[in-house]
Amino acid sequence: MEGATDSGDDGDHQRQVSDDDDEETEIEETAYDFHDFNIHQAVIKDNVRNEAYRAAILHHQDNYIKDKVVVDVGSGTGILSIFCAQAGAKRVYAVEDTEIALQAQKVMEANNLSERVIVLHGYVEDVGINEKVDVIVSDWMDQLLLYNYENMLGSVLTARDRLLKPGGLIMPSNATLYIAPVTLPDRYSSKIDFWRNVYGIDMSAMVPWAIQDAYEDPCVEKIKSENLLALPQVVKRVDCYTINIQEIESFKSRFEFQCLTRATFHGFAFWFDVEFSGPVTSPADSNAPPLQSSSNHLTTSGQKRKRDDPIEAIVLSTAPDKPPTHWEQMVVYLNNPIDVEQGHRIEGSVTLTPNQEEDGPNVHIRLEYKSGHRSFVREAVMR
Repeated sequence: MEGATDSGDDGDHQRQVSDDDDEETEIEETAYDFHDFNIHQAVIKDNVRNEAYRAAILHHQDNYIKDKVVVDVGSGTGILSIFCAQAGAKRVYAVEDTEIALQAQKVMEANNLSERVIVLHGYVEDVGINEKVDVIVSDWMDQLLLYNYENMLGSVLTARDRLLKPGGLIMPSNATLYIAPVTLPDRYSSKIDFWRNVYGIDMSAMVPWAIQDAYEDPCVEKIKSENLLALPQVVKRVDCYTINIQEIESFKSRFEFQCLTRATFHGFAFWFDVEFSGPVTSPADSNAPPLQSSSNHLTTSGQKRKRDDPIEAIVLSTAPDKPPTHWEQMVVYLNNPIDVEQGHRIEGSVTLTPNQEEDGPNVHIRLEYKSGHRSFVREAVMR
C-alpha cells in the first residue's frame, strides 16, 4: 500500500510498514521481546505523560497540525501519531525501529487510520521520507533525560535537520534536567542496615556486598519532595530547535547545595521537565503562526524574537512534587551516607558521558562532591 496522498501532492511519500505477505509473516513469527512490551504498556498507562502530549497537540492544532504533515520519531504503539491524526493532521509518519511497528500498523487499521498514519519500520535516519514535514513529535526522554538505549534525541535532531520545514514545530520543544541531594533512610535501612543485626547476629560483614548489590548502579524509584535535602539545581537545558549532537555527547555541570534540614545524605536524585512551546519566530516572519506571548530571545543579529510564554506553556514534569509518571526519578546512592546539618554545603560537579559497549549503550555518571572538609568521587553507569 502506498502512502496516502492529497489531491495536490505528487508521487509517493513512503511505503507503510509492509504490504508483502511473506515479509509480514516473517515479522509475525519473530519472537517478541516482552520486556519491550512491558515498557510500551507502562507508557500507555502513564496518564500524566499521555494527557500532556494530547494537550500540547490540541494546543498547537490550529496553527501547526491541522492539514499538516507530522513525523512521530520512535512512535512505539503509535498513540501520539493517533493524537495528531485526531487533531486533523493530513499525514503522519509513525517511525518505529522495533517489531512493535507491525502491531502499530494493525492498530491503525483497526481505527481506520492506515491511510493517514503511515507506519514505517526502521530508524528515522534510514526510512527515506520523501517530503518535508511541518511537525516532529517524539517521546525521546529517559530518566537522565538525554540518554536512552536508542539515543532518541539524536534521531529527533537528525529528523529536524533533514525533514523539518523552516518554522516547523517540535514537541517537546525544551527540556531541563535537575539534580538534588536526597535522604532516603527507610529504603537504605531496608536494604543495608538490617544486616547489622539479623536475629541478634552481627552480619555487618555483608554490608559492603549489600551496598554493591543494591546501589552500585543508579536506581529508578519514586521519591517525595520531603526526601529532598536542598533545592534542586539545573544540570542541563535543552532547546530542541537549536541544540546540536555535539552538545549532548558529554557535558559537565557544577552544583552547590545548602541543606535545608538535619538528616542523612544518601545520594543524588535526577529528574526532568519538558515544555511544549512553539518555534522561535521574529516579526519579519510574516508567514509564521501567531504566538500567544512575549518571552524574548536575542538572535545573532540582535533582533528580538518571541516564543510562547513559559507560564502558559504546557509542561510535563517528573519532579518529586508532581503526579507520578512511569519515569519516576533516578537516584545515585553514595557508597557511604553522610550526616549533614541544616545549612551544610554540598558542592561539586556531575559529568555525564554516553558510552557504547558490547552489551549495549549506557551513560557514565561521575559525581565529584565535597561535604565539609572531605572530598568524594562516585561513579556509576546507567544501563
